[in-house]
Amino acid sequence: MAHRAVLLLNLGSPDSPDVPAVGRYLREFLGDERVIDRPGQPWRSWLVNGLIIPRRVKNSAHAYAKVWTKDGSPLIATSRRVQQQLTAALAADHTPVFLAMNYGTPAIAEVLPAIVAAGVTEVLLFPQYPHYAMSSYETVVAKVYAETRRLGLSLRYEMVQPFFEDPGYIAALVESARPFLAQPHDHLLFSYHGLPERHMKKADSSHAHCLTAPDCCDTCAPAHATCYRAQTVRTTKAFARLAGLDPAKYSISYQSRLVGEPWLTPYTDFEFARLAKEGRKKLVVITPAFTVDCLETLEEIRLAGRDTFLAAGGESFSHIPCLNEHPAFLAWLASRTREWLKTDAAA
Repeated sequence: MAHRAVLLLNLGSPDSPDVPAVGRYLREFLGDERVIDRPGQPWRSWLVNGLIIPRRVKNSAHAYAKVWTKDGSPLIATSRRVQQQLTAALAADHTPVFLAMNYGTPAIAEVLPAIVAAGVTEVLLFPQYPHYAMSSYETVVAKVYAETRRLGLSLRYEMVQPFFEDPGYIAALVESARPFLAQPHDHLLFSYHGLPERHMKKADSSHAHCLTAPDCCDTCAPAHATCYRAQTVRTTKAFARLAGLDPAKYSISYQSRLVGEPWLTPYTDFEFARLAKEGRKKLVVITPAFTVDCLETLEEIRLAGRDTFLAAGGESFSHIPCLNEHPAFLAWLASRTREWLKTDAAA
């Protein structure tokens, strides 16, 4: 039995696209204090169960139904294939790969005991989030540690830090985009998942840098270690350098916002309409905040986004798939794991 293993971590998905399953999933997801972080459990419970879910659950279920596959949730099905292929790639290293989701199944609380039962004592935690955010990277890592303590398990963890400008990750991202960038297009839009501006300020330990000036992301500061927006800017610039992009032909936007407070701008759906009206008729969109295609990329961008762009006067719309099972991404995952194995063995 192996004593070292990899644990791939991602957000999660409902078990089915029907309303009850989506409602259960949304309650777990939106009930996370790092996702909706307003203080006080009674207030959060009222907001989630009394206001947000009743208004969103039917539309969310309809959206999931549009992208559901014969293998189930695209996020879960693709993640399992990544797990299987990475396991095969690491077979010679005798390093098993496990998969867990922060919400839904396979649940962290169920996977951790299985890891221990396999004889593993050391785990490389590999959140599939390129960028740091309290509501994604931080909360999934916190749950692993919390469940480990609750279950009384003895496991030693090493974490892969946010890899927003790791050369291997950027190279894989560019390689996956090449066939789309080789086609005629007027503009490349980098659409990242949005966050409330309040989260940016909360994650800034100095409380004096994030969102204090228009160029705050371009001014070097310790706050960038936990600044989602700065990290998305650095991903975009690293991609642009490697791909040789014309600065006038690409831009950044943020998607998937909730109403009620300011979120990171510009908003992706607004950008679809603006770009079309300004004459950018052939649009390519890439979604680097996600390593695996999911509801936010398949329904919100590839389907609804396309409709918005074409309705505003656009002529052609292409969404570059997430890295998914791309060979360059799988090779990078294996390479990062072997780096850890070598370091661990030397120690």
